[in-house]
Amino acid sequence: MRPAREDEGPALAALSGPFVRTGALRERPLSLYVARAGDFLVAQAADGSLEGCLGLREHAAAGVLYNFCVAGHRQGSGMGGRLLHAAFARARSRALTTLFTATTGDGRLFVRHGFVPACPSLAPSGWVQSLDPGRNARVLTLGL
Repeated sequence: MRPAREDEGPALAALSGPFVRTGALRERPLSLYVARAGDFLVAQAADGSLEGCLGLREHAAAGVLYNFCVAGHRQGSGMGGRLLHAAFARARSRALTTLFTATTGDGRLFVRHGFVPACPSLAPSGWVQSLDPGRNARVLTLGL
């Protein structure tokens, strides 16, 4: 696991594409991946390609995890858990006290790592307002 490089915005978008097509992730413009590449932690294959990513956006003392995806051929390998632990370490190093995320899936991986359902009003308001109500996402939180 390592921080994404500034020039990896297109690779982040490409990795996320299959998840956007299935509805697991919401669509984001390439310009967002380029502008926010520094938010991301990535898992890199031996050939240099990206096999997983997770964004961490700071909102005062809280952080928001977003755009979490692991390439299909790496799912079930523990990569998602390693990305989460890397995000926890990054959040702690930045003195964040709480993490939030939103999921349209079962959230099983988040729950296994200590997340619990949260009232959206407890999360950063700008982030909550950016959620698409049509996606029916559940908000989860973890105290650090």
